Formats: sequence, C-alpha cells, structure tokens
Amino acid sequence: MTASHVGSRPAGQRGARGIAPIAAAHRMPGFIAALLHRLSGVALAVFLPMHFIALGTALGGAGDLESFLAITHWWPVKLAEWGLVSALAVHMALGLRVLAIEWFAFRGSTAGVVSGCVAAGLAVGLLFLLSGW
Repeated sequence: MTASHVGSRPAGQRGARGIAPIAAAHRMPGFIAALLHRLSGVALAVFLPMHFIALGTALGGAGDLESFLAITHWWPVKLAEWGLVSALAVHMALGLRVLAIEWFAFRGSTAGVVSGCVAAGLAVGLLFLLSGW
C-alpha cells in the first residue's frame, strides 16, 4: 500500500453504507483527549477576534462598551458563552493532563483521567451558565 492509500480500505471491507469504520486507534482515550484538546483550542482561537473587538470598544468609553455588551443578554449569546467557558475549562484540564504526562511520567488510567477532565470542564461551564441566569 502506498502512502496515498493509508487508511483507505477496499470496497469489500467497507461498512454497510460504503464508509470505512473508524480505526481502532481513533477510539482510544488518548486520541480522543488529543482531539478534544485541539478542538477546544481552535474554539478559543476563533473567539479571540470578538475579545479584541470588546477590548477596542472599551477604549471608546463606558457607554460604547455597555452598548457592545448589551448583546450578551440574548440567550444564543449566553449559550455561546457557555460553550466558550466549557471549551476553556476542558482545554485547561486536558493541558494539565499533558503536563502531568510529560513532567511526572503519569500514566494512570487514561480513560478515567480524560473523563474527569471533560466532566470538570462541563461542570465549570454549567456553573457559569447557572450563575448568569
């Protein structure tokens, strides 16, 4: 098999709908943790321009900032804020997991640690959501 065919399967080995099944390595907790860490990092990077716009309006005075922040009282924005805070907490928890692996040679139950990181991130997001309503 050549490098261009890595991961592809012949038509006879595909699933019922013609889609190749997810590789076993992609179902491992470590891969899922790395994927969640990267996706939450991308979500935070996407948020940065809005953050800079808010900081820029703050330079215009309290009235400009207040008019910009008025949109945060709309429920879809509150839901997006919850997602952002959850992504930040998940990114931080999974980052601490990576640091523990690198610095302390921690090789504990990966599935348990990843589940705990995700649960902690969602709990922080839920606390944020409930505190604003």
